[in-house]
Amino acid sequence: MSLEQFEKYVGVVFDRRYKISKIIGIGGMAVVFEAHDLLMNRTVAVKMLKEEINNDVQSVKRFINESRAVAMLNHPNIVNIYDVSVKDDVKYIVMEYIHGITLKNYMNRKGIIGWREALSYMEQILKALEHAHAKGIIHRDIKPQNIMLLKNGVIKVTDFGIAKLPNTETVTMTDKAIGTVYYISPEQASGRLIDPRSDLYSLGAMLYEMVTGQLPFYAESSVSVVLMQVNDNPVPPTELNPGLPRGLEQIILCAMEKDAQNRYQSAQEMLRCVMQLRQRPDTVFPTRRRAEDEEEILGPVGRKKKVAPPPIAKKRKKRRGSRSMFPVILGVAVSFLIVVGVGAFYMLDKMITADENADYQTIKVENFVGMLYSEDLLSSMEYAQFYEIRIDTVYDAEAPVNTVIAQEPAEGVSKKVSERHGQKCVVTLTVSRGAETFKLADLTNQDYRQMELLLKRMGLRCEIIREYHDTAIEGHVYKMDPPAGDTVSSGDMVTLYVSLGQKIEYVSVPNFLGLTREEATRLLLENDLALGKVIYVVSDQAIGTVLAQSKPEFTKVPKSATKIDFTVSGGPNYVPPGTEEDTEEESGTEEGAQ
Repeated sequence: MSLEQFEKYVGVVFDRRYKISKIIGIGGMAVVFEAHDLLMNRTVAVKMLKEEINNDVQSVKRFINESRAVAMLNHPNIVNIYDVSVKDDVKYIVMEYIHGITLKNYMNRKGIIGWREALSYMEQILKALEHAHAKGIIHRDIKPQNIMLLKNGVIKVTDFGIAKLPNTETVTMTDKAIGTVYYISPEQASGRLIDPRSDLYSLGAMLYEMVTGQLPFYAESSVSVVLMQVNDNPVPPTELNPGLPRGLEQIILCAMEKDAQNRYQSAQEMLRCVMQLRQRPDTVFPTRRRAEDEEEILGPVGRKKKVAPPPIAKKRKKRRGSRSMFPVILGVAVSFLIVVGVGAFYMLDKMITADENADYQTIKVENFVGMLYSEDLLSSMEYAQFYEIRIDTVYDAEAPVNTVIAQEPAEGVSKKVSERHGQKCVVTLTVSRGAETFKLADLTNQDYRQMELLLKRMGLRCEIIREYHDTAIEGHVYKMDPPAGDTVSSGDMVTLYVSLGQKIEYVSVPNFLGLTREEATRLLLENDLALGKVIYVVSDQAIGTVLAQSKPEFTKVPKSATKIDFTVSGGPNYVPPGTEEDTEEESGTEEGAQ
């Protein structure tokens, strides 16, 4: 998108208050201006929705969502919003003007960021997220591109466009927002419900990149990256940067746990660890253990159990031997009784063991896979009285309903059972529920790679057909078969028609030199080209003769979209030199080539 399209706003005063000074940047949805707030006498940033998507429902909802989210927040590490206007012709947000760069740009310039500096930024971001989460707002798109770094080292979290607000249906790319794949949490990538811990996963991935200089997961396609986020573990950061503290690696890997239950449970918890590591770099955090395990090791009060040392035998004084035979006889009798007692103990133990063994028998687990599960499944099985059957059901498009598709333990495993002691062989059967059926959501106007992944996660097969389309965005789905709302079953095929963008045809620029303006215009139309600016100059050539053209002869240019500028002779008596002719009046062609 060219700057010229937005330069027309420079100098314009929005709502008699915000005077546009210059263009700061242009994004996919909006253009950002530097402006002066005439009422408050301060510099502000004005983020205006682009004209071409001004009436796009999804874009407008996302735009308004950002203003609503940030308006609920008030924190020094979150960009402030001062004003919002959503009129039909112009929609804009007035926000705090930030003198700085994105953290992504800073990382690109610096490469690996020192771990102390990285923790300083993490501390500020976590404080911002702690505030947002307390308000019920989940950012859902934490990435370095959405973090601004000021010259004084202060961090500002921006772009709450796909944030989840409390008690609302936040509309984004889909009902389940999809953030940037390199930092997206596994549950977000899988289309599952998310909570504030998803932001912590993204923050862990960002910290990983900051201190190692590498993304935790990278592949040629976005789909591959998403699958890695769901299934793979990252290379430990210390393998890429051995100088990192052990505690820092623990923080990163804990934040990036696949199961949200194993991550930090809040921004506050992660913040405590970050602050502790900054103060004591040699900190190694204890591994998470179950409370009962800790009590077994440390005791109920959290201390190691003391084991009493063995008693020390006291030395006795030697007595002179007695001449009486009684002690000798007593010793022999006691020894005899001990031998008899020990022998009796072993005999009794052997008898009890033999009796117990007689109550047990060993069976081999039979095969259940392929059978149809029913209440009387065991009636025809050998040793039926020794089995305890447990059921686990799953959707499976390839197996009929109630068919056993797996078992644990496997067929042939030996198990000891006893009817007398009630000891049975527990067998868990996985039983098919058949194909899962559901209504197909509307996947059009979405990035096909995200939708392809979503379909596969739902157990559907996906076919991609790429075709040129005049209006659909390149890489986005413009049609689906079956259509949205149809009922499908897991294993069904869904065809996504993906736009290759508008088909562009090229033409070689003809030679217009020496032609009259009328002849040049006809030649333009014959080649599906458009007339741009026409500038008249003093020349000895006949009036209207083309002296120069903006595109050289034989240049390959797109049809229809390309305009050709001409320099034309005004004759030797042409008075106002350098005056541009209004081509709209002269030729009916719009002035201003791109």
